[in-house]
Amino acid sequence: MLKTSHCGGLGSLWIVLALAALPASAGEVRVYATNSAGDNIHVIDPATNKVVQVINGVEAAHGIGFSPDGQRVYVSNEADSTLDVIDRASGKMMTKIRLSGHPNNISATKDGGRVVVGIAEDPGALDVIDTRALKLARTIPVNGRLHNVYVTPDNKYVVTGSIRSKVLTVIDLRTDQIAWELKLDEGVRPMTMEVNADGSTRRIFAQLSNFNGFAVVDFAARREVARVKLPDEPGGFGVIERRTDAPSHGIGVAPDGKTLWVTSITANGVFAYSLPELKLLGFVALPELRLPGRQPISAVPNWVTFTPDSRLLYISNAAARSVSAIDTRTLKSVATIPVGEVPKRINTLVLP
Repeated sequence: MLKTSHCGGLGSLWIVLALAALPASAGEVRVYATNSAGDNIHVIDPATNKVVQVINGVEAAHGIGFSPDGQRVYVSNEADSTLDVIDRASGKMMTKIRLSGHPNNISATKDGGRVVVGIAEDPGALDVIDTRALKLARTIPVNGRLHNVYVTPDNKYVVTGSIRSKVLTVIDLRTDQIAWELKLDEGVRPMTMEVNADGSTRRIFAQLSNFNGFAVVDFAARREVARVKLPDEPGGFGVIERRTDAPSHGIGVAPDGKTLWVTSITANGVFAYSLPELKLLGFVALPELRLPGRQPISAVPNWVTFTPDSRLLYISNAAARSVSAIDTRTLKSVATIPVGEVPKRINTLVLP
């Protein structure tokens, strides 16, 4: 296996990744951030970088997704083990769908017909929700409790990852059967995907436990082909934050497919790489928490999402209770937006 590393100089709000390439010209855009230690969801307008709506009544919200028409918001509720369906405009609860177990992340199919939910209980499963009937349609057994789930950009597969079993699993959406598995040497954490010219999946970039970087998986070959370690500098964070087991926990490919962005709690910032070359382009530092009599604390940057034009990157800062907005052209932070208690996932909604 080819191993590469980058050296040189160059922070947990967790965010839901916007994996699909969103249209370059679209309607109104909103960025949603779930707050896992609270009971609400904050909605940000990227035009002003202000919170324009707060959805209340969802305790321990985790994953978040949307119907294609933008009328429904889907949220995995860790307190109730349900998929909550919310009317987007009013912010009111429409229904709660009972799941087979404790949920983590979710993903909606591109046609809007299904929402898949990772079940973070042994022995591990993927719940499939029929969004027309608003019922649990089936439960697909997998190897290990699931942390993250993603529908591939071509809407053909679901990619899942387990921290405990260290297994990346690909499920065929046509048959609802496991297509292939890949055993890695560390737990599988956030992932994102790069596509071929025809829209099929080319590579999976997967972050791993105990590794400040990411693995590169060739989708067609079904194997790991490289591992990229983030630069050692800057550094110094992660120990007092108790995040050495997940030093890098947020990754996303920009909608234009030209860059890969990788957060680092160790560095308290985000690194940018070119695609397809994976050449290091730069680094953006995130706010530090400074308390009297203590050394600086990382913002604990986690999940990422983008505006459809790829010009703005949003990062959840779990320890700082905020979301950072980054200008991807200038590699500068342009806003820090206060949100709720320990936001988890973040996602981008484009209204038709």
